[in-house]
Amino acid sequence: MKKYSLPNASIQLYSDFFEEENQFQKLQKEIDWQEKEIVLFGKRIKQPRLVSFQGENNLEYRYSGQTMPAMPWTKSVNEIRKRISQKLDLDFNCCLLNYYRDGKDSMGWHQDNEKSLGKNPTIVSVSFGGDRIFKFRNINTPAIKQDVLLDNRSVLVMSGETQHFYKHAILKTKKDVRARINLTFRTIL
Repeated sequence: MKKYSLPNASIQLYSDFFEEENQFQKLQKEIDWQEKEIVLFGKRIKQPRLVSFQGENNLEYRYSGQTMPAMPWTKSVNEIRKRISQKLDLDFNCCLLNYYRDGKDSMGWHQDNEKSLGKNPTIVSVSFGGDRIFKFRNINTPAIKQDVLLDNRSVLVMSGETQHFYKHAILKTKKDVRARINLTFRTIL
């Protein structure tokens, strides 16, 4: 486990957290991937990635002008959730899934600070497939920043005040990158 030293943040990276090599292919086939629209600067645009949302009954996740009702847990995602719970002693009631097909797919600068996630949410980000750079930058002092390489089978844990003081992003790249599936486990209160 590697801890990152950023002021007012708690960020840990676990490399090779999962042993199974074929998780990417299983998730690619098993998940009902959707191309959703979001509102960005007052305009409706297609998200630059495919998404899905799973969780406990009757949960909804609201962000960027959209509401996503939770689909039931699929077998693979529930097994991944149980593994995180066992190894890290964390439990979550939902998961936002993102499928980055290539370097054009991205996630802009944002904070996971929706009221429904509570004051200091713990977000666990699981990566399968190609490597991507996950960027952090301090909202008050943009010179305070950190790049984290998220590689296949890694787990990134963001907790404490991280969402208050930092934005994060997966930016577009012209590099030839393999497709990547990311699962972000969280708890909606």
